[in-house]
Amino acid sequence: MSLKIRLSRGGAKKRPFYSVVVADSRSPRDGRFIEKLGTFDPLRPKDATDRLVLDAEKAQAWIAKGAQPTDRVARLLEGVGVGKREARSNPQKAQPKKKAQERAAAAAAASAEAAA
Repeated sequence: MSLKIRLSRGGAKKRPFYSVVVADSRSPRDGRFIEKLGTFDPLRPKDATDRLVLDAEKAQAWIAKGAQPTDRVARLLEGVGVGKREARSNPQKAQPKKKAQERAAAAAAASAEAAA
């Protein structure tokens, strides 16, 4: 059984409120979970103390048992000091697409021709 530490959405329409839960990876996002670790309120200011309420010891215990945090939860846990998240870098994604590269090359050629 593959376990995930992930966010489960609650709250009204356009007013999200999330619970940080440990769940089986096959269960639905807002469905059955094993244990609730805390809450996350993204509408609160970033410096608010109650934006993330989390039981860090339980989270550490579940990670030790093999639960994998999702990307967003890994960022939240890193902010609390529970885990270290590896930096994600894909320099190929940051490059412009083919048409934009062609336009940039044409502009560079035109400016070089005008300077000469």
